[in-house]
Amino acid sequence: MANDIKDAGLAQKGNSRIQWADSMMPVLGLIRNRFTEEQPLKGIKIAACLHV
Repeated sequence: MANDIKDAGLAQKGNSRIQWADSMMPVLGLIRNRFTEEQPLKGIKIAACLHV
């Protein structure tokens, strides 16, 4: 999948936020593990739009 990275220097901050969410919201890890095994979205394209 092609993507454009505007500021790769923000990667560490993003990883820190992901680790925080993983430790503070254990249900996300359960969902990730389940979806990794079952792959219920395999072959499906999903689009999202966030208006700020």
